Amino acid sequence: MSNHYDAIVLGAGAAGLMAAWQAGKRGKRVRVLERSNKAGRKILMSGGGRCNFTNLDVTADNFLCSNPHFVKSALNQYTAWDFIGSVIEHGIPYHERKHGQLFCDNKARDILNFLLDECAASGVEISTRCAIESVTEDNGNYRVETGLGPLTADAVVVATGGLSIPSMGTTPFGYEIATQFGLSVSPLRASLVPYTFSGELKEMFARLSGNSIDAAIRFGSTTFEEALLFTHRGLSGPVVLQISNYWQPGQAITINLLPQHDARTQLLETKARSPRTVIRTVLSTLLPKSLVLELESLWWPADKDRPIGECGNQLLFDIAGKLHAWEIVPAGTEGYKTAEVTLGGVDTSTLSSKTMECTSQRGLFFIGEVVDVTGHLGGFNFQWAWSSGYACGLALSEFEPL
Repeated sequence: MSNHYDAIVLGAGAAGLMAAWQAGKRGKRVRVLERSNKAGRKILMSGGGRCNFTNLDVTADNFLCSNPHFVKSALNQYTAWDFIGSVIEHGIPYHERKHGQLFCDNKARDILNFLLDECAASGVEISTRCAIESVTEDNGNYRVETGLGPLTADAVVVATGGLSIPSMGTTPFGYEIATQFGLSVSPLRASLVPYTFSGELKEMFARLSGNSIDAAIRFGSTTFEEALLFTHRGLSGPVVLQISNYWQPGQAITINLLPQHDARTQLLETKARSPRTVIRTVLSTLLPKSLVLELESLWWPADKDRPIGECGNQLLFDIAGKLHAWEIVPAGTEGYKTAEVTLGGVDTSTLSSKTMECTSQRGLFFIGEVVDVTGHLGGFNFQWAWSSGYACGLALSEFEPL
């Protein structure tokens, strides 16, 4: 059989498989090349093995991009409900968790298997353990040098993902291809990632490791309220991962440890009603006692055993203020090792928002995480993979060689 294809897709992740399926079922001859030993590795490990495959409330506001309008076309072409329809069609049971997040009832493999089945039914060829050495173009014909030998195609789709979770074999190859063809790449960094701390805060958080509370974290004008988890290295949990998309290194974050309570009112009412009570007893009804003891040593050590009735109101106001607006500066993040996504990527100003094709390089497409589009935690990055992959696959079905 000829080694020439209508399209070669680099990467058998969520976006790559979607693009291949959509182009293949519309009659295009498609080859998917994956350097690791299996397709869809990130799908399999996502959502604790149950794959948070989309969200019920997907809007452009759920994505970070230098051009906030860029994501709208793809999201409108292929919505969360379109993907949900395919999930239902394939008999995959799923359930909703908080904030509209959708997960498989069984295993993430259900999602991967349905994509692989659709690709197979569409005649898509998938090669794993396939090293990709180079991509070149000459007069509209692309040549891909691989460990399996040279392949040619009318179009190449770069769906190589980002740099997150290097243990899965991630590489900067997709960004290198973009640079090779003259596209700009915005600065890259780990995101949806836990914070690390140093000094006394690191020691404090390590002692609290395993404790979890509901909290709100603000950076600039952006605030998220979800679970906060204390770890041996610092802070994690959904609220930390969410705000990490916005945080700038060296800057402070503001934590509200009691977003559902009014600490000032609680302390003043207790002072009037039960003046012999100590502050830690009041706060231990709202927060884990171990956390209260740490805060006590940090914020009011001289008054920790004094009855609240003997404490001045200003002390209570100061404590309440810190509980609702605790400013701390993370030392950094855990980096790509534990990051769920890579922030930054191929500049969207160089791509068509409708097709994902390079505006300056005919037949070259970029989709998924390699693009400078990053979703919030909660299934949004998968939806971007489905939507950008669909838009690309549809464009491939209409693509004609020179």
